[in-house]
Amino acid sequence: MSLGIVNGTVVTATDRYAADLRIENGRIAAIGHGVADSSEEKVDARGLLLLPGGVDAHTHFALPFGGTVSSDDFESGTRAAAFGGTTTASTSRCSTRASRCARASTIGMRALKAGPPATMPST
Repeated sequence: MSLGIVNGTVVTATDRYAADLRIENGRIAAIGHGVADSSEEKVDARGLLLLPGGVDAHTHFALPFGGTVSSDDFESGTRAAAFGGTTTASTSRCSTRASRCARASTIGMRALKAGPPATMPST
């Protein structure tokens, strides 16, 4: 299935311009005027910005602090980030054991494939 996003404003690190997007198999296949004309489904993004995925280089998943632990672990935190438009997250402090970091990374990748969380973690 192909998805066309039409009439949007594409924003990159260096440019901002009016364009359409064609998405095929979950990936951007083309950017430009008229590239979405043959798409099976279309979304009108008039007045909206089309942004690349964000990078959060400073997260604290499962951070022990003050006798408690932050509300989101690597699985729920990366899943929530992905559905909020953040495509890359790097945890700044995982836990005291390196093996837990490796396990959390594996769990996070499975979480992204699983879909959105049933409930979003509170902040």
